[in-house]
Amino acid sequence: MNHELIFRVCSVAVVPGWILLLTAPNWKWTHRIAMFTIPLLLAAAYVWVFIASFEGLHASYMSFAAVDYLFHTPGGELAGWIHFLAFDLFIGAWMVADAKRLRILHLAVIPCLCLTFLFGPAGLLVYMLLRGGLRRRAAK
Repeated sequence: MNHELIFRVCSVAVVPGWILLLTAPNWKWTHRIAMFTIPLLLAAAYVWVFIASFEGLHASYMSFAAVDYLFHTPGGELAGWIHFLAFDLFIGAWMVADAKRLRILHLAVIPCLCLTFLFGPAGLLVYMLLRGGLRRRAAK
């Protein structure tokens, strides 16, 4: 298995989804591509890499040492990276859809999307704070 090739293909595969979320949030295909198509393709790649890299009894999430071991193998690192790519894009697509439903200005969501792309959970945290603050303000 060529880990570098899979890494590059998966890393590039998310870019169209992020571009659509940032620039075309109202296009009818954006939600389908960014929330379903790309994350599901990445999910399939993740499962394939994980199964191909499975190391028997060492594969465990029951202790920090076991997880550390998994992430210090090429297959484990690659599977973890694909996991981040898929989930971060899915969360970005959810944020855009949620903001649209709540009528949050897309310009306010763009920094949250950038943070999610770069730092995952930090972007989600900022979006949830923005969402909560705007909802509280609207309730007054």
